[in-house]
Amino acid sequence: MSAPATERAEAATERTSAADDAAERGSLDIDRAVLRKIAEHAADGVSGTTRAPRRIVGVGVGTQGSSARLTGPDRELRVRLDLALRYPAPVRDTVREVRERVREELSRQAGCRVTAVEVTVSALVPAPKRDRVE
Repeated sequence: MSAPATERAEAATERTSAADDAAERGSLDIDRAVLRKIAEHAADGVSGTTRAPRRIVGVGVGTQGSSARLTGPDRELRVRLDLALRYPAPVRDTVREVRERVREELSRQAGCRVTAVEVTVSALVPAPKRDRVE
């Protein structure tokens, strides 16, 4: 065997033993609250989403970002999102990007397969008004 082939074989053996070591360490369980936070954070990071004013009995109590509910088995999740969009963001394009980002992040960070992402746009929030200079 040539020197580069020997190095490749040794590297492959090291990767295999690292995977075996990981399997021997135990299992990983990710709490649903963590998965929910990953989905919410992914949705809030999409351009066009925004925080909506939050009111209780007509009194403003701050703002809130998207909220998610997860159903289904841990490795085949269904995600329901409720979020606000910045007006006049293109709703269909923004929602499509939210769905993609949520799927990608749950897969990348937690190894979850997302079977569906249902999105409810609960508010369209206008961009803040800029002061006019005359």
